[in-house]
Amino acid sequence: MSKILRDAERYEEIMGTTVPEEKRPGFHLTARIGWMNDPNGFSYYKDRFHLFFQYYPYSCTWGPMYWGHAVTDDLLHWQYRPVALAPDCNADRDGCFSGTAINLPDGRHMLMYTGVANEFLPSGKKREVQSQCIAFGDGESYKKYPANPVLTHENIPAIYSRYDFRDPKIWRAEDGSFRSLIAACTITEQDGHLLLFSSPDGIRWKFEKTLIRNNGRFGKMWECPDLFELDGTQVLLISPQDMIPLEEVYYNGNGTVCLLGDYDAEAQSFDEKSHQPVDQGIDFYAPQTVLSPDGRRIMIGWMQNWDTIHVQMPDLPWFGQMNLPRELSVANGKLIQKPVREITSLRRNPIIQKDILFKNTIELPGVRGRQIDLDLEIEPESPDQLFEEFTVFFAQNSSEKETRFSFVRFNPKKSRLTIDRTFSGSRRGFVHQRSARVNHDHGKIRLRLILDRFSAEIFVNGGEQVLSMTLFTEQDADRISFHCDSSVRLSVEKYDLLKTETI
Repeated sequence: MSKILRDAERYEEIMGTTVPEEKRPGFHLTARIGWMNDPNGFSYYKDRFHLFFQYYPYSCTWGPMYWGHAVTDDLLHWQYRPVALAPDCNADRDGCFSGTAINLPDGRHMLMYTGVANEFLPSGKKREVQSQCIAFGDGESYKKYPANPVLTHENIPAIYSRYDFRDPKIWRAEDGSFRSLIAACTITEQDGHLLLFSSPDGIRWKFEKTLIRNNGRFGKMWECPDLFELDGTQVLLISPQDMIPLEEVYYNGNGTVCLLGDYDAEAQSFDEKSHQPVDQGIDFYAPQTVLSPDGRRIMIGWMQNWDTIHVQMPDLPWFGQMNLPRELSVANGKLIQKPVREITSLRRNPIIQKDILFKNTIELPGVRGRQIDLDLEIEPESPDQLFEEFTVFFAQNSSEKETRFSFVRFNPKKSRLTIDRTFSGSRRGFVHQRSARVNHDHGKIRLRLILDRFSAEIFVNGGEQVLSMTLFTEQDADRISFHCDSSVRLSVEKYDLLKTETI
């Protein structure tokens, strides 16, 4: 073990114990201490889910990347493991960037990741030379392959930048050989492409072909690809940088896109049929998926936005969290996302009220909290008299000095759902609002709101769409109220979400 890795282990072991439970989300994973961004190596190994993540333990700001590590049996109760990778070799001396994991036939757990080594240009500008590396482990500790890197810019066509070649997605082919899909960017057009590689053993790699090209549609560089089969459809997840709005979606600059199509392993081709945003909220990026033992495809992403990383809560010794893991499916040509079913095991103190007819503003007894699962069915009193706006205010306080609240608002006439955290406690004018066009039946819609201290996730119509955002509000701001400009019928099912054990 290198001194850099050993020092990081000792630091996180000591400092991680200083964070009280109430200073973390209840069931969303954060770093043990310091900075977290992209999920890495999401896998099922030795009867547990393993999640690694981009990690800098020494500060709540981005630094030379390590791989943090946590495990879970149920995707809700996480246990920290020692830091898995540190920037301590020549190929990754300036950072161990994102990658994936795979189980080997001999019982080892293999990580494939991007190593970064900075170089200085004649102008004095620093650039990150990126190459692909591997490490092997047993679920507790990991050793890097001595001959890293296993792939460099010399292995790819000259049209691709050596500074934008990263985030390998690795899997096994039917014949037992290995495949890897790696993001790259052309030098002249700055266009994101995904490159396909093959290997007989996971060590010796060969460039096969460019699987798919952006052609200027979704931003520039594509990051963090994930390719898998789901309900008879091939799903390709990508995280483009520098996107501009397209067809009333993709507003986040750095966002996430789902491509549905057909992947032909023999012809090594991907035939795209459709595309859609993965999350239309404010905070979601770089998702990865895993196939669970019971056959579910589970997705997790970084619940943050690169444009807001400099705005942090000063009393928290961590920054960045993962979203609540989601079960994926494909229905009617669309990606469907639902909270993992394990979340129901945390439900306590049910409050169920049906067909509440009201106008203006109401609060319901017992419907409050910052760790809750709130299921709502909303419809106008009369289908031919649509209301203008229905709003759920949450994370509200009762102070007259500084008002705190966030909200989700539904406008059936515009078929638009909006989330807003303008008054959540931030004192900076960064991104506070996002909207999405949603389906409804003459004003009838179903919303599921999951709150966990520092975040809100809204699932629309059983997972047709999802909007996520982080919150900055003090924890005693826990009121919830409902407002509508005209008569509306509301059904509510609310549960407190309480962990059965602590990390």
